[in-house]
Amino acid sequence: MRSSSSSSAHASAKHDHTQCVSAALDTAEQLCVVRGVQLTPIRLQVLKLIWESHQAVKAYELLDRLKPLKQEAKPATIYRALDFLIEQGLIHRIESLNAFIGCHYSGQQHEQLLLICKECHEVEERSAPAVMDALSSEIDQAGFIAHSKAIEIHGICAKCSKETEAQG
Repeated sequence: MRSSSSSSAHASAKHDHTQCVSAALDTAEQLCVVRGVQLTPIRLQVLKLIWESHQAVKAYELLDRLKPLKQEAKPATIYRALDFLIEQGLIHRIESLNAFIGCHYSGQQHEQLLLICKECHEVEERSAPAVMDALSSEIDQAGFIAHSKAIEIHGICAKCSKETEAQG
């Protein structure tokens, strides 16, 4: 059941990124087993590379990071892995940046509310049921059939905003 308040997947100052990555990879492996799909070593490695930070990463950046681990990797290798990871709901494509970010709500049906910091480039995925319910209502009233719902908001995150205030 969805709550009516917004929640963040990693907004806490006490964020343990190692645990975050480990949980994401464990969830991915479990979901793939349940779904009967194969999380190949390449797909898993691409997922790990995406989860290295909470910043969006472009396909060719992933290729550059994968090359030292798998010399024969080609752009098609990355794009096939990305397509699989998106299809399984393990990552999101950030359309405005043509980049990718790990999904904090893998395995759960959800719409995407992505807050993208123009300073530090971190992307925060939030669950905002009230916003998404209002959006769904507008879409329904328009008679529009949505295939996906994602809201990308660009601005300055709380951490960067505080740093700017402290400097200024």
